[in-house]
Amino acid sequence: MTTTTDLVSYEDALASYDPVMGLEVHVELGTKTKMFCGCSTELGQDANTQTCPVCLGLPGALPVVNAIGVESAIKIGLALNCEIAEWCRFARKNYFYPDMPKNFQTSQYDEPIAFNGYLDVQLEDGETFRVEIERAHMEEDTGKSTHVGGATGRIHGASHSLLDYNRAGIPLIEIVTKPIEGAGERAPEVAKAYVRELREVIKALGVSEARMEMGQMRCDVNLSLRPHGREKFGTRSETKNVNSLRSVQRAARFEIQRHAAVLNGGGTIIQETRHFHEDTGSTTSGRVKEEAEDYRYFPEPDLVPVAPSRAWVEEIRAALPELPLVRRNRLLAEWGISGTEMQAILNAGALDLIVATIEAGADAASARKWWMGELARSANESGSALDELAITPEQVARVTELVTKGDLNDKLARQVIEGVLAGEGTPDEVVDKRGLKVVSDEGALGAAVDEAIAGNPGIADKIRSGKVAAAGALVGAVMKATRGQADAARVKELILEKLGVTEG
Repeated sequence: MTTTTDLVSYEDALASYDPVMGLEVHVELGTKTKMFCGCSTELGQDANTQTCPVCLGLPGALPVVNAIGVESAIKIGLALNCEIAEWCRFARKNYFYPDMPKNFQTSQYDEPIAFNGYLDVQLEDGETFRVEIERAHMEEDTGKSTHVGGATGRIHGASHSLLDYNRAGIPLIEIVTKPIEGAGERAPEVAKAYVRELREVIKALGVSEARMEMGQMRCDVNLSLRPHGREKFGTRSETKNVNSLRSVQRAARFEIQRHAAVLNGGGTIIQETRHFHEDTGSTTSGRVKEEAEDYRYFPEPDLVPVAPSRAWVEEIRAALPELPLVRRNRLLAEWGISGTEMQAILNAGALDLIVATIEAGADAASARKWWMGELARSANESGSALDELAITPEQVARVTELVTKGDLNDKLARQVIEGVLAGEGTPDEVVDKRGLKVVSDEGALGAAVDEAIAGNPGIADKIRSGKVAAAGALVGAVMKATRGQADAARVKELILEKLGVTEG
């Protein structure tokens, strides 16, 4: 088994070889019950409390297909431009592993529910790359093993293992790409972009939260290299259960460099599974990979075939939501922004928050400004995601409304947002508690202007002589006196009026 971690530079690897990828993504569906029984799928419950004879594989227990799981699979297939099978069935995938109580996984083999589709993904520079989809099929998840007593959390070196079967039987959809060729040096970026776009599609369909950090969506990265000019694929490795977008990209890049090092040294790539290590960005060997025949697939005798009617499929198609790429292109045109700006919004995780803020009454420019400015800075400082901040789109919309009405200026609005984030209440409550409203009383404002003029006679004389730019100093003095709670534009108007000067 190949265990070397020798690498060649990424550039040298691409100079000699073409990378070919295959991505297998498992999506845990958000159904209330498991795929073949009525057990709850609720997270965080005590170990082995959400099980029954069916998901434990006890003798005589018979499974029943979850209809919502089938509907979710059809939604995913349609969103990925797949054909939907008129007739398909489940199969038993036979292999022994302690976290699989039946000793087989109920899956689909040669008759998936959805097949022959594609997903267009956008790269960082706006280029679109089409990823062909081989299939999307239904199956069930396994239980969870916890290896205790070792240093790494893996079975090697552990003193014992604990098994929790609450997850066994939770509905999964596995989405398998066709070989991804032609990406060249951008292959790792394509892998990341594909999983990101797929995640957005899944979330838009409402079939899963697709939170990779919680294991609700995970990717197996298959990669091989072939010398330039050859048609035959090289031997592939499969990096299992990669659970973040950044890690998908890093795993693909590392394997390109590792494969190239092995091949350049005259070695042979072993078809195997590998583990990705987040801390180092490297992979290590797992086990020699089985071929399909090793699983001894055969049709599941306890489940009837699934035959979705064409009318039902078309009903589901008609109810599909606007898909992410279409939505982004529409918003791009509506907001009048560049592709680079949209990419920055996506990278910040701000798109849905901005849209919700606009729906709550803010204009698009203001919504983008606050989420991508002050709020993005706060999230970065606290090390949290934007959607984890203690402020809602409705509250941000209220802040923009107060600015538009003239009750707040930008400086005061930042203080209001700071107060909301600190848990001081709603925007209006923060304004009242901190006394942050703009000074709009003309008498009080006029008195502050008179005081500034009297205290700065030399500057006042410059303004009277026609040097209007000098008014900035007096505006600053008034803003300081009012603790920033004056309208700077109105202050300047009053200064020029009192000094008998016309601007322009």
